[in-house]
Amino acid sequence: MGKRQIGDMQPNELVITLLISEIAAIPLQDTNQPVLLGIIAIFVLVILEICVSVLTMKSFSFRKIISGKSVVVIKNGVIDQQSMRDVRMTVLDLIELLRGKDVFCIDDVAFAVLEVNGDLSVMLKSEVMPVSKQDIKIISESSALPLPVISDGKLIQESLNALQIKKDEILRILNKENCTKDEIFLMSINRNGKYNLIKKENKI
Repeated sequence: MGKRQIGDMQPNELVITLLISEIAAIPLQDTNQPVLLGIIAIFVLVILEICVSVLTMKSFSFRKIISGKSVVVIKNGVIDQQSMRDVRMTVLDLIELLRGKDVFCIDDVAFAVLEVNGDLSVMLKSEVMPVSKQDIKIISESSALPLPVISDGKLIQESLNALQIKKDEILRILNKENCTKDEIFLMSINRNGKYNLIKKENKI
């Protein structure tokens, strides 16, 4: 089922997970039950889950049958009462989910979509959307992921390779900061050259 948390599982994945835990517990609790039978049953469930996952990727219709589909509960600022009844959601449930998205007034919502995993995706009306840098024409440098290049005084070569930075450049930065590699607890840097240093604490 890939890298998913419990809250992000599809209904069939959650059922398979619960079944596997129940089957695994049987031979552990009853010594008369052979462990091999439990292992075979678990493998069958795992193979079944893989097959279902492949089918849901290949077929939209099959995915809709197994996992259901997303439902729009607020359209153009208006609550779709029929959709709410179809998913058996009350207005209080909707308000609670909106509060989880930091939305405290239904009138501020343009669209709200109830996803298959039970999460609510919200699009605010344009007049209440937060102002972005693009709206006020502010140009900033492109975002870049900082990677740790020194950890506990040791260079991390993989990070240097990923950032395409040579060791000499790191040493020049350390020289500018009047410190050595061995004095650094953690140093991170991104592709834009922005770095952060944390020196080791002095031992008493």
